Amino acid sequence: MITYYTDGSASPNPGPGGFAVIRDLKPHILGSEEGETTNIRMEGKALIAALRDANGAECTIYTDSEFWINVVTKWAPGWQARGWTKKGGEIKNLDIVQEMYQLHTDSRATLVWVRGHEGDEGNQLADEWANKARKGERL
Repeated sequence: MITYYTDGSASPNPGPGGFAVIRDLKPHILGSEEGETTNIRMEGKALIAALRDANGAECTIYTDSEFWINVVTKWAPGWQARGWTKKGGEIKNLDIVQEMYQLHTDSRATLVWVRGHEGDEGNQLADEWANKARKGERL
């Protein structure tokens, strides 16, 4: 089974951003988005990159983004059933929500929340490399 850690970074927030996917405790994918972006978008892009990389293989993806885990596992099914709308107004980052939800639905991935900046080696590596990606570094 494949193990991933993901993280995203934008500084300032919003501002330049980057994301990282750590696979088997090694930097595996780095990316960014043109122009100003947000930490939330970068966290989402990291999860999408890991889901794509797994390509249907059984995997565990660790993230410190409880928000994105909730989006995919709790909220998106209802939003989809209502034609991608929600009671409180627009769904922010809908492009990422829809792509991630479809990828996750078609995957054999387990999403696991890990507390950020608490000494978890994989999370620390993902944070470090997301910041490097924000500054333009690539593998």
